[in-house]
Amino acid sequence: MIQWYPGHMKKARDEITKTVPKVDVIIEIRDARLPLSSRNPVLEELRKGKPCLRLLTKNDLADPAVTRQWIDELEKEKQIRALDVETHDSTIGDKILDLCRKLADPALRRPVKAMIVGIPNVGKSTLLNTLAGRKLAQVGNQPAVTRVQQIVRLGKGKAAMDIFDTPGILWPNLSDRKGAYRLAVSGAIKDTAMDYREASLFAATYLMRHYADILIKRYALSALPEDPSEFMDAVGRKTGCLLKGGVVDPHRAAERFVHDFRSGKMGRISLEKPGDFDGLSAEDQEIQGVNIEE
Repeated sequence: MIQWYPGHMKKARDEITKTVPKVDVIIEIRDARLPLSSRNPVLEELRKGKPCLRLLTKNDLADPAVTRQWIDELEKEKQIRALDVETHDSTIGDKILDLCRKLADPALRRPVKAMIVGIPNVGKSTLLNTLAGRKLAQVGNQPAVTRVQQIVRLGKGKAAMDIFDTPGILWPNLSDRKGAYRLAVSGAIKDTAMDYREASLFAATYLMRHYADILIKRYALSALPEDPSEFMDAVGRKTGCLLKGGVVDPHRAAERFVHDFRSGKMGRISLEKPGDFDGLSAEDQEIQGVNIEE
């Protein structure tokens, strides 16, 4: 079971609760590689039926075919629109603002008010900077960079929009073991709070089943071993993660594998698809739970 809920995240939840009544639209950021696991289950309660634009960030790293499936799945809900984006793309601003205005009450005679929310390290601050066309929010490759709420006016006149940016929040009790692994592999949990070896074994098990060709090409293998542990040993040998005597360093191999995934060096990969998120196979469930502490 994961317990990772820094104090500023509780403060963020309180801020979101206070801000929701003031806004017309919620902009929820999720990771396109794991749209279900990167949601915040508490948000449905907090948004109180407000219209919601769900943005799937890091779409340049995700499997495009799977992302299209997720867009269709997410838009089945009432008052929900979904869009996959690359947060550094300067052309996305007008599309996002237009969708927010369409979701808001058409009778509004003032600028639309929208709030950006999401779990840590999904690209909220980068998105805000892109929308504003200048650096407004601190950006980092570690989760929980944003600590205080910001309000930014975009555009002018009736076409203007007020954007409320909030710190990322992660639910306090991550009892979903598989979702916890996905979050750890994606970078949503601090590296110091995760076990690379366990996370890499989980990811290897899934990717060996769904992206075998990508793994074979990336690590120059003639074929995939049947066992994830054997595969990780092969990764260590192919990438030079060796100890004295030519023995694979399992921690370095795991780090290399996870970082290859995060950086997109493997290719465009998604860690979950609609229809399979209710649980992986018995083979996946044999992997023991992650051990993550604050």
